[in-house]
Amino acid sequence: MSDPETRANPGLVWQVSALCRAIADLVDARLNPVEVRGEISGFSRAGSGHCYFNLKDEAGQIRCAMFRRASSLLDFNPSDGELVQVRGKLGVYQPRGDLQLIVESMQRAGQGALFEQFVKLKARLEAEGLFEQSRKRALPTMPRGIGLVTSLSAAALHDVVTTLSRRVPHIPVIVSPATVQGASAPQELIGALDRLYQLATDSKARVPVDLILLVRGGGSLEDLWAFNDESLARTVARSPVPVVCGVGHETDFTISDFVADVRAPTPTAAAELAAVARSERLAEIELLWGLLQAALSKHIDTLGQRLDLAVNRLGRPSEQIGRLRLVLARQMQQLRLAASSAAQQRRRAAEGLAATWPDKWGREFERNRQRLDRAALRLQLLDPALVLQRGYAWVNDTGGRVVKNAADLVHGQALRVHLAQGEIDVKVSSGKEKGR
Repeated sequence: MSDPETRANPGLVWQVSALCRAIADLVDARLNPVEVRGEISGFSRAGSGHCYFNLKDEAGQIRCAMFRRASSLLDFNPSDGELVQVRGKLGVYQPRGDLQLIVESMQRAGQGALFEQFVKLKARLEAEGLFEQSRKRALPTMPRGIGLVTSLSAAALHDVVTTLSRRVPHIPVIVSPATVQGASAPQELIGALDRLYQLATDSKARVPVDLILLVRGGGSLEDLWAFNDESLARTVARSPVPVVCGVGHETDFTISDFVADVRAPTPTAAAELAAVARSERLAEIELLWGLLQAALSKHIDTLGQRLDLAVNRLGRPSEQIGRLRLVLARQMQQLRLAASSAAQQRRRAAEGLAATWPDKWGREFERNRQRLDRAALRLQLLDPALVLQRGYAWVNDTGGRVVKNAADLVHGQALRVHLAQGEIDVKVSSGKEKGR
């Protein structure tokens, strides 16, 4: 392949695969093995155990592969931004014609330039207190509106919107777009946040923003570098509402993550943290409704028992009136018996005195006896029962009051008439009209 005559023959036409093999042979013969120092970028580990990444510096980069046998011997976990020194062989991956370095060993060579910038900025902002836990605000459980900052072409936008539509379809989402990668990304992200800040502080905003999601999908350290910008970090720190930062994958950390109120491992996780799912709220409402119904039923049952007890104590009004009438009748009977007994006692006393006293007191005694007899007769005449026996009646109204004056009665008024033998209920057929 490297024969001078072959190289000098202008009529030779290469097959692609043959050219790739020739280049591979040339590289292997002239350069291998090689040791390379560079910064890791885009590191990934496949399920097979093989590792793939790029090694780069300020002016160039080369694709690398490290197979499972070699990666199993590593004494650390490589990550983007680390400066490493590797040993391996250069080759050509013929299916794509790519030059790649097959890494056989790797060791740390210090931290890369980007990673060093990250560490320095993180230390400075942390010293200023921008990462303090006391600054972190709790997320609203029921935000009126959610602001979303990301690229319109990013897969993260679809993931977040899909998650929010499934979990909280009733909460409006305001997208403030911005580039999330490249030199212009930091300023665009700052502008997108400022637009949402205006909605968050405007009391007349049609959709108030109570929460902001700052998201981007995964990528290398360079891809995510915009979220390590100091101006962006300070903009996130002055947000008037809580900010959830979901940038990259679970193992990716940016300065914006540390400044935000909550760091989510992925954009989808940020959307899940944004609000409690509607299904959970409905389940809580159903539980509370059941508790309210149970408490209301118990209260109604208690009131019913109290009502039954009051009814038992009160009884029927007619029965109560009947009992009072019996009590009144017994008292009247006792009064008559007491009056009759007192008169007899006085008569006997008088007769005894008459028998023992001298005659000169006889006439006086007779006069007193006659007065006593007349008093007893008058007392008997006052007995209502005797009056009723002579055909009279005793009338009272439904309230038990004795009726004495016909002028007090009204047409249709119910009365009770007490006779010598029994009682009857009547109604007034004449008299003054009600209300007059």
